[in-house]
Amino acid sequence: MRIAVTGANGLLGSEAVMQLAEGSGHEVLALGRGPCRLPPGRYLYASIDLGDGGSAAKALGEFQPEAVLHAGAATDVDACERQPELAWRVNVDGTAEVAGACRSLRARLLALSTDYVFDGLRGPYGEDDLPNPRGVYARTKRCAEEAALLLAPDAAVGRVAVVYGGRTVARATFASQVVERLSRGEPVRAFHDQLVSTTLASAGAARCLELLLDTDYRGVIHLSDATVLDRVELAQRIAERFGLGGEIVPVRTADARLAAPRPLRAGLKVDRAAALLRNRPLPIDQALERFHEEWLSRGARR
Repeated sequence: MRIAVTGANGLLGSEAVMQLAEGSGHEVLALGRGPCRLPPGRYLYASIDLGDGGSAAKALGEFQPEAVLHAGAATDVDACERQPELAWRVNVDGTAEVAGACRSLRARLLALSTDYVFDGLRGPYGEDDLPNPRGVYARTKRCAEEAALLLAPDAAVGRVAVVYGGRTVARATFASQVVERLSRGEPVRAFHDQLVSTTLASAGAARCLELLLDTDYRGVIHLSDATVLDRVELAQRIAERFGLGGEIVPVRTADARLAAPRPLRAGLKVDRAAALLRNRPLPIDQALERFHEEWLSRGARR
C-alpha cells in the first residue's frame, strides 16, 4: 500500500514513518517542513509547507497514496496565540488541502487533533462531549477537525495529548526536560493544577496506523494513552522510573503568564480505542517503561 505521513519531522509523525518503513512492504512518503530529520530508512521524503496553499496537495498528487496520516500542524500553543493568521493557514487551510487531496485520490485519511479542543472545565472527556476550544491553537485545531471530516469522505480524527518520546528524532518535550533537568541537578517546575492525558509517540503512532490501515472507523476517536494525571505527578513518576532525585516544584498555570490559555481539567477517555484496537492505550507506568527503554537506546546509539 502507498501511505503518506505529514508532520514527518515531528514526534508522532516520525514514529509512524519509521514503523511503516521497518519491513512492512508499504511504499511510504514522509512529508515534513524543511530538511529531513529522520534516520535513514525505506521511505521517500519531500519538504512541504502546510501554510503555503499548494505544496502538500502537489506532493500527494504525485505520490498517489491510498492512505494519509496527517500529523503535521503548528503546535506551539503560545506562538499560535501571537500569530493567529499563520496558525489558521497551517492548521485549518493545511488540513483542508490534505483532506481535499484525499477526496480527489479516494484515499483514506486520519487527521490528528488535540485535547485542547475542550475547555478543561470538567474532563476527562469522551468523543461525544461537546468541544469548547479556548485560544487560537485550540480553535484552529477544532476547525481542522471539521475540515477533515467534511472534505474527505473516508476520514477519521484522532485526538492525542502531551506527546513525548525518547528517540533521537524527538524534539524537546516536558518529559525529556524532566529527565535532562533532574540529571543536571536542576529543579523542575510543573503545573499542579493541570490534569492531562499523555501519549508516548511510539505507542500513539502504532494506534494511529492500526486505525488508519486496519479499520474502516470514521469520525472522532481518542488515541492518547490511558492515564489522566497532573504534571507534578507525571514529573514524579518520570523521576522515579529513571532513578533521579532532585526538586520538583509545583506551580500554578496562572503564575506562568502564558500567552495562550490551557485547559486545566482536561484528559481524554480512551474506552473506544481500547475496545477497537489491538494496540490498546497504555497505563502510565507501561508507557514510562517504554520511554525509559527508548531513552537508553538513544544513548547507546550516540
